[in-house]
Amino acid sequence: MDTMRERFIATTSRLLDEDPRLALVLAEISRDGFDRAQRAHPDRVVNVGIREQLLIGAGAGMALTGMRPIMHTFASFLVERPFEQVKLDLGHQGVGGVLVSAGASYDWPAGGFTHMSPGDVALLDTLDGWTVHVPGHPDEAEALLRLAATGDDLVYVRLSLQSNRVARPVGGGGFATVREGRGGVVIAVGPMLDNVLAATEGLDVTVLYATTVRPFDAAGLRRAVGAAEGADVVLVEPFMAGTSTAAANDALAELPHRVLGLGVSRAELRRYGRMDEHLMAHGLDPKGLRERIGGFLRQ
Repeated sequence: MDTMRERFIATTSRLLDEDPRLALVLAEISRDGFDRAQRAHPDRVVNVGIREQLLIGAGAGMALTGMRPIMHTFASFLVERPFEQVKLDLGHQGVGGVLVSAGASYDWPAGGFTHMSPGDVALLDTLDGWTVHVPGHPDEAEALLRLAATGDDLVYVRLSLQSNRVARPVGGGGFATVREGRGGVVIAVGPMLDNVLAATEGLDVTVLYATTVRPFDAAGLRRAVGAAEGADVVLVEPFMAGTSTAAANDALAELPHRVLGLGVSRAELRRYGRMDEHLMAHGLDPKGLRERIGGFLRQ
């Protein structure tokens, strides 16, 4: 199976052939994968070099002319480093665009903390109007990318090397019910689904799957909680723990409820390690999730 990033390159190359409004702005990352696209569309495939602020500024300038820019690099260099440009050049100017990241929270641990971005979605939460997609499979990444390319709004597509074994239908924006139970609700975001399903095997819980986390599906969560016997909710996200707990609490404001947010710890791990070791260290492997979900739900 190809990776989400490989699927992004193939899909975007085809979209550039199909849609003359589309443009791609790179900052060295994935440059080689777009060699053919750049030769075919030299006026719409631009590599600005290692200049991430310019990456966003150039994309916003294209958007001002009526183009639909896709801007791509590692998450830490796409959201965190040029955050002022994301806030002003895109948001404040009222133009749309698509940010597509690679690297996720710790996909390349050997790159060190500079290449890790567990706080990217939380940072975008400080801005208005962003749609955030977190696919869990390359097929889902392609579907969500195609959806984002057709719009005029602000979209962030967060890609990862972590992937579920099976793709699921996406595009509706709401949570999908994967498993039904009465003893609580567990929301698995993107590539966390397989580990959540393994961790909750035999537990009496409803498992919801989310590939679009902003806007947050408040109505879907309320329906799932209404069908369960208790309003206990666990969020399992592949980014900063607690990123969506406020949204879940707001959704259930009229009900007595408890919410547990699981994800990447705020404490920095100062060892490179491997991706699977980072999963274990943050308790996001099936064993760690089972202990924390079962303890919280008292199952």
